[in-house]
Amino acid sequence: MTDPKSQIDHDSTLGSIAALPGQAIDTVRDSAARTARKTADTIEGNPLSVLVGGLAVGVLAGALIPKSAREGEILKPVGKRITQGAGLAAKAARDAGLAELAAAGISRDAARDQIKKLFGSVVDAAKSAGDAAAKTARARDAKADAATKADTEKSDGAGFKDVG
Repeated sequence: MTDPKSQIDHDSTLGSIAALPGQAIDTVRDSAARTARKTADTIEGNPLSVLVGGLAVGVLAGALIPKSAREGEILKPVGKRITQGAGLAAKAARDAGLAELAAAGISRDAARDQIKKLFGSVVDAAKSAGDAAAKTARARDAKADAATKADTEKSDGAGFKDVG
């Protein structure tokens, strides 16, 4: 015969076990909702970082996924034009920059002279600071020596005679 108390415990245990999947679903649903809210808050608070992250994921995916032969055929002329255009743009920017520097009277030699002058000024400032520090230290030592000498003269003149 079955004990009625153990039958009740058995039934309540089975009822608890039967409720577990529903509780698990509720827990997962709540967790997903919290994660979605946090993600939305992050996107609203930092849209630029999300954009950068998305670009990084796109670059990574593009690097890992091999391109097909068809893509190579189609994109090869475009890639060549982009490379040529970038090279021409870089050359034009360099030439324009050099022209602006020349118009302002700044040449490579002038820049080198400015750097030498600046370096000389830094060296002179370091020398002056070192000289000032040494002068201050000597003055402090001289003052300490004078104080020590004065203390020695006081104790020598305290009224004691050398009876030797």
